[in-house]
Amino acid sequence: MFPRLEPAEIDRLRRFGQVVHAEPGAALATAGVASPGLFVILAGRVAISRRDAHDESQPIVEHAAGQFVGEIAQLSGRPSLVDVKALTQVEALLIAPERLRAVLVAEAELGEQIMRALILRRVSLIETGAGGPIIIGREADAEVIRLSGFLARNGHPYQHLDPDQMDCAKVLIERFQVDDSELPIVLCPNGEILRKPTNHQLGRCIGLVGPIDANRLYDVAIVGAGPAGLATAVYAASEGLSVLVLDTRAFGGQAGASARIENYLGFPTGITGMALMGRAYGQAQKFGAELAIPDEVASLVCEDDGQHRYRLALASGETAQAKTVVIASGARYRRLEVENLDRFEGACVHYWASPLEAKLCAGQEVALVGAGNSAGQAAVYLASQVKKVWMIVRGESLAATMSRYLIDRIESTPNIEVIVKSAIVDLESEDGKPNQLSAVRWRGPDGVETVQAISHLFLFIGAAPNTAWLTHCHVELDNHGFVRTGADLAPGHPLLQTSRKGVFAIGDVRAGSVKRVGAAIGEGAQAVAAIHAYLAEA
Repeated sequence: MFPRLEPAEIDRLRRFGQVVHAEPGAALATAGVASPGLFVILAGRVAISRRDAHDESQPIVEHAAGQFVGEIAQLSGRPSLVDVKALTQVEALLIAPERLRAVLVAEAELGEQIMRALILRRVSLIETGAGGPIIIGREADAEVIRLSGFLARNGHPYQHLDPDQMDCAKVLIERFQVDDSELPIVLCPNGEILRKPTNHQLGRCIGLVGPIDANRLYDVAIVGAGPAGLATAVYAASEGLSVLVLDTRAFGGQAGASARIENYLGFPTGITGMALMGRAYGQAQKFGAELAIPDEVASLVCEDDGQHRYRLALASGETAQAKTVVIASGARYRRLEVENLDRFEGACVHYWASPLEAKLCAGQEVALVGAGNSAGQAAVYLASQVKKVWMIVRGESLAATMSRYLIDRIESTPNIEVIVKSAIVDLESEDGKPNQLSAVRWRGPDGVETVQAISHLFLFIGAAPNTAWLTHCHVELDNHGFVRTGADLAPGHPLLQTSRKGVFAIGDVRAGSVKRVGAAIGEGAQAVAAIHAYLAEA
């Protein structure tokens, strides 16, 4: 995490930066303010510290000559998560974000050493919550769960303070004169206070996403930052194309929410979806892709102005334009057809199983609906955290829809009970607590209904294509709403290209795609080849 560079290695870095000086006590970086880049200390000492909930400084580490200051945020020029102060007269080599990316590409071995340290430092900051926003609200509040999940899925550190459990949270609520109805509030590192913010508002406040240049014409705009979208970004950016990636929530898509992926090539012991997608996210930044997350695309505008460009209208009111567009928007989770489902969503009904949800239901009995690989992975993960998992399956068995290794693991896990040929018919709550799930009712094959005391329900019942934003552009879809491409449109039609020239579709949103992480990544690579062919002819 804190390597010391050799003099020869520092000499190789000099062509990428400029020498700067700082007096004792001077700030080289301030939490919540965009950092100028990576600092390689040539002489002197600097202190790195974080601020706690009381805004008091807590030391992290000190760096001396030969060490470098920075973490993964320095790849994209985002706000610093820590304070960096000169302890003595300091001479340093400042490498700006775009030049730092050049280092990682041009100096392979040295770049690997730096990149590894940047990633490990971010992991450490996430584990301690250092430098991130502070969420103040009750742990079981759906809004707190949403905000915490948003930050966790984006690999961003944060702290959560529950006013029912921590006195310092009560002090902050009194200091900022916050009414109970206004919770949760978020304290951003730059000092701004947000009351029940949207994901986009929080993302802007902490610098996850900035304004988009409406006049810039990108070579490719990718809608969706799941495995397919990130693969396209990595391959396109590494081949010199200008790339913009947009996603409404977080990088990684459904794969990023997977507790463990065990059948992906090259990881014999498995890897969490977050770890795999986090690496891809960092890789895309390394090659210079611009990632705007969270930034929702409201519509694709396909007006033909004769200039071979497409315009994306964003929910924020901004616009972006590109020569080509890659539809990698994946799918939206299907909802259970139960009348009162919406009352419990967010706090008691969940569509993924991360450590955040596992903490909420630790030691309890939970119900899980689904029979695919995602459901199996979630069931196995939750079983290690909860008292019991009731797995509700509509079909006769798991064999038709789940990989054998997961079935074997479920069968060998004593606290998972699979209920086949069954479906949930009602969700119940206690009197006086209409939004708190207390029991789940399901009906078996013989019509007999079972009621089980359960306060958390997990749904993994597939997904519907996320294509509503394409309605203005009239991209051709199949009967189920998936995007048609290639030979599915006409013999000889360009591979992965939709009914619109220069618009491609990959991953789960594409009709006929294989719903696997490996297949999505492969299509991302294929899409870049198709983009090059299109641009060569345009």
